[in-house]
Amino acid sequence: QVQLAESGGGPVQAGGSLRLSCAASGRTVRTYSMGWFRQAPGKEHEFVAAISWSGEKYYTDSVEGRFTISRDNAKNTVYLQMDSLKPEDTAVYYCRAGATDYYTNYEGYHYRGQGTQVTVSS
Repeated sequence: QVQLAESGGGPVQAGGSLRLSCAASGRTVRTYSMGWFRQAPGKEHEFVAAISWSGEKYYTDSVEGRFTISRDNAKNTVYLQMDSLKPEDTAVYYCRAGATDYYTNYEGYHYRGQGTQVTVSS
């Protein structure tokens, strides 16, 4: 079993930055794909970014150039650096892990954290 714990969310003004962390425990996630998703009130889970076990990175169009996903296998942790934040980025951000090639599919991952709230004010 893998436990995921997100951190780093909070309130921020538009144009600001946050770095989210997703720390895994229970076993190594170095062979897993890792994804970040977000869910705004009343909306479905939305794919944000993913990184494969080999380091390939994928982003949704709305965050391309503003967000950067990375992983540190030695720390069993994945990061999401979020710059130039916009009010529409406001959501609960979830980290997911799993042996999947369908990086944008929320249900394709096996494990999920509890989420961290990001609130961007204008």
